[in-house]
Amino acid sequence: MRTTLLGWTAKEGWRTPGNADPGHAHLVLYFGNIARLEGATTPLSELAARFPNAVVAGCSTAGEIFGCSVRDDSIAALCVTFEHSRVRAEMIHIGSAAESFDTAAALGRRLDAPDLQHVFVLSDGLNVNGTPMTRGFRSTLTAGVSVTGGLAGDDARFQRTVVGLGADVGTNRIVAIGFYGDHLHVGYGSAGGWEAFGPRRLVTKSAGNVLYELDDQPALALYKRYLGDRASELPASGLLFPLYLLPDRDAKEGLVRSILAIDDAQQSLTFAGDIPKGHYVRLMKAGHNALVDGAGAAAGNAIGAAIAGKTGFVVMVSCVGRKIVMGQRIEEEIEAVLAQMGADTPAVGFYSYGEICPSGVTHSCDLHNQTMTLTSFSEEA
Repeated sequence: MRTTLLGWTAKEGWRTPGNADPGHAHLVLYFGNIARLEGATTPLSELAARFPNAVVAGCSTAGEIFGCSVRDDSIAALCVTFEHSRVRAEMIHIGSAAESFDTAAALGRRLDAPDLQHVFVLSDGLNVNGTPMTRGFRSTLTAGVSVTGGLAGDDARFQRTVVGLGADVGTNRIVAIGFYGDHLHVGYGSAGGWEAFGPRRLVTKSAGNVLYELDDQPALALYKRYLGDRASELPASGLLFPLYLLPDRDAKEGLVRSILAIDDAQQSLTFAGDIPKGHYVRLMKAGHNALVDGAGAAAGNAIGAAIAGKTGFVVMVSCVGRKIVMGQRIEEEIEAVLAQMGADTPAVGFYSYGEICPSGVTHSCDLHNQTMTLTSFSEEA
């Protein structure tokens, strides 16, 4: 396996560290600012033209991870040439969030094959419900095929996200990349570092990923009381206080959910994944050090599948909420990952509106929020 990082900035255009030539590539993953990805003549169109025979796929972000740095208003890309493995990708346009399950199930059917090892998913971040989407992949993929990935971002604006495969880039799309072959090893890990606090409140009215009532009280009004002065900054300020979703009152382990939108008229909150009636929720908070520790824990989990401690490359998907909390210290979580995986490990990724990874709750692929999620790839001779 050979990998080369390619980065684009308005000042320098496309550059690669050490001026290495990526040559032929089977896969090009890119993550960039939405303004740099759309249009007939963009940095992305240059990238796609440079690798006409590769799977070129990516999405918009709330920040780009390029090696050990975090950038904004740029494009981060990783070119991969496999020795013994193969990749192929499928994309489907999705009409609405209600189609999330069926669209993912169709993608799973298209990719499934006897030698399929892993599926990496990039999804629209606003018009897809990540919970039924992950269920859709589980419903059609062969048992043992792992699924990771993330939901596209739009900085902290929550207005519009795009996903692309080849020259087709736009909203309302889900891309799934299949990785095939017995020589490929894939590891993954997801961890947060957030701490739950306050009472456990019962979800008394919800519909899919829209929460209407907690303890028979309007959800938005209750949530605004917790936020105080920061309530006027919703939905962005909600990233600082996600909800911990628990299957019952006594549950010790759950999933984190972040707000995507609010509706004052309905007094509702819309999340990246489902908030089922009868579940319980708690508020969460975190500090810098806890989030860095969470990133390190994710790296420890992802290392497990690497061959002899060697990783061909790693894709990081971290939540925009973590970026907002950590501010200027955001690169510390990237450093925590690479400290365990190896400082020279080729790394690329993005800040997202949701992360996809198997979890301890279902032991299969799930939607997460506010985590650092890693997927490591290595190939044996």
